[in-house]
Amino acid sequence: MSSPDPAPRALNAWPKSVQEKIETLTARQAALRAEVQRAQSDEALTRARLGAALMDALAARCEAEARARGGALAHWRAQAISGQRPARRNRYRRRAEKLVVRLGGGPLVVAASGLWLSGGRQVSAIAAYVGRGVDPTAQPHALFDQAFYLERYPDVAAAGLCPLVHYILQGGAELRDPHPLFNARFYVEHNRIDLGETGLTPLEHYMRIGAFAGLDPHPLFRTDHYLTQAVDLFGAREAPLAHFLRVGAASGLSPHPLFEPTYYASQLGGEVAANPLLHFLLEGSARGLKPNPLFDPAWFARTYPDFAGQEALTAFAWRGRDAGLSPGPWFDGGAHVAKGGTSGEGLDPLTDYLWGGAWRVGESAPGLHTSAYLVAHPELAATGQTPLGHWAARNPPGG
Repeated sequence: MSSPDPAPRALNAWPKSVQEKIETLTARQAALRAEVQRAQSDEALTRARLGAALMDALAARCEAEARARGGALAHWRAQAISGQRPARRNRYRRRAEKLVVRLGGGPLVVAASGLWLSGGRQVSAIAAYVGRGVDPTAQPHALFDQAFYLERYPDVAAAGLCPLVHYILQGGAELRDPHPLFNARFYVEHNRIDLGETGLTPLEHYMRIGAFAGLDPHPLFRTDHYLTQAVDLFGAREAPLAHFLRVGAASGLSPHPLFEPTYYASQLGGEVAANPLLHFLLEGSARGLKPNPLFDPAWFARTYPDFAGQEALTAFAWRGRDAGLSPGPWFDGGAHVAKGGTSGEGLDPLTDYLWGGAWRVGESAPGLHTSAYLVAHPELAATGQTPLGHWAARNPPGG
């Protein structure tokens, strides 16, 4: 007969007090595990509630900001008395203008256009400008960049006609851009009917009517966004874009939610840009400099070759919603739209995200849960920065 198993005999040989201690320790361990699990569950619930509360608060903040933009635009339209609507510029008037110019009356045509910014016609000053012909350094006192116009349209110099006169007589009808921040095709696309009724060139319409109706002159200049910052504009009869070029850019005002002047300037090193947006459009975008942490011009150009030849951010702000474009590798514009983003009329996916979509749509990138990120970085509740923007600023490509 085999001997009994020694283990049970050894266990039974232990004093009863030791067995009780083991049982007590086992029970305590089980109780501690249960307590930890309850604490973890309570913590998870608390974090979820905190995340939801932060998202609700930030959504409410975005709604308040939207009301502020709408209120500023309505107030601007109400107080910016546009005066008498200009007479229609019909084909007879255009023929008369050409005849006047042939007879040496170019200054009179410029004065009658309403493009000279000095308030009065100041024919002598206009005559001095017109007399300098195609000199690229002769900058008129108008929302017209002479050097840009001559460089972009070399046939103007070949024609020998003063560039601003050329624009009034011919360039406007051909939808040529008078300034890097005035996109004629964009302006016509959004205001085609009224332009047809007035017969004015796009720039004339903006300076005499559109600016005071709150119309946008370029995909990267949102008048409602700008008016909430440029409070000194109210009560003054000045086009918002003209104000931005005169003092707004130098004061660090943002022309569009997709362009962050301070962030852009941080990439320039020791270089100083008097107007960061102009620097970006004329040079920085081609160099791959980013207008905000979430837009990558180089990535956009590689990903969307159909937009080759167009400045990337301009194309995205203009066509991003309808085409479901993405601004960079971190943000899926099409997915954002599919989840209910771009509820605001005309907003591209990223602007919608920045203006409240972050809190409505939730997850903006695979693995980056908005609520959880907010709980981990509660300081975002004070700044209003989006989780994806916060993350992207700290994780640049190749970084």
